[in-house]
Amino acid sequence: MSSDKPFDGAISAFYENDAPDVVRNAIRRADKGDILDPAFPHSEKIPRKAYEKDMAALQIELVKLQAWARETGARIAVVFEGRDAAGKGGTIKRFRENLNPRGARVVALSKPTEKEQTEWYFQRYIDHLPSGGEIAFFDRSWYNRGVVEKVFGFCTDDQREHFFNQVNDFERMLVDEGIHLFKFWLNVGQAEQLNRFLKRENDPLKQWKLSWIDVEGLKKWDDYTAAISETLERSHSDTAPWTVVRSDDKRRARLAAIRHVLSGIGYDRKIDKSIGPSDGAICGGPDIWNA
Repeated sequence: MSSDKPFDGAISAFYENDAPDVVRNAIRRADKGDILDPAFPHSEKIPRKAYEKDMAALQIELVKLQAWARETGARIAVVFEGRDAAGKGGTIKRFRENLNPRGARVVALSKPTEKEQTEWYFQRYIDHLPSGGEIAFFDRSWYNRGVVEKVFGFCTDDQREHFFNQVNDFERMLVDEGIHLFKFWLNVGQAEQLNRFLKRENDPLKQWKLSWIDVEGLKKWDDYTAAISETLERSHSDTAPWTVVRSDDKRRARLAAIRHVLSGIGYDRKIDKSIGPSDGAICGGPDIWNA
């Protein structure tokens, strides 16, 4: 009998039969608002009222940032990477919700076409870089080759090595060109990731978010971990550093990412008090990604 769930309920089946005991038990025992990862620096999610207050102030600063970019011709590129269900799309949505969409666009490319597969790997991304006055949010990026393509065998080891030999120079050229480049790695724990997948599987309005890659990726946690670790190590540079955001609490992750971008640019009429302090346990360098 077929299931009305995506992929015949493969995610529920993984939860029941194949998930590590520690992951399954964390999901079963959790109360609403609990953080599932015991290593996360906060035991409970940030209260909604506090989150909404901070977010409202940050939204005003984002509008100022966009106005400054439009007036000065500044170009801002914000790259979001992370495991599936880490919160990339939701974070981008909060960045953009009060911005003029004509100057704050999302870049979410599908798999390369046959023609694109014959081109320089970075070529398909170049046309999507921001023009003067624009903010471009990359919902996944050229780092597919560092992680997803490696884990699923979509590229050869030689192709991946060639990518690592070029990526730092590529990003250095972007920064030298004057583009404000931010690279975020959103990191989610194994129990929280599976819990989010289960919720998507059971919600008809969110089932479209699930893909075959998500289902198969559940079985490849350790392979992802190894690929992520190498990617962060080899592509973290002074010119284009990685900012890791621990995203088991989506609200804290969204606030942290927005604060980081606002703090990194000297736009007009900026109010530092409205941005607030960064939580170093949530938002930092690659040293916190697998803490």
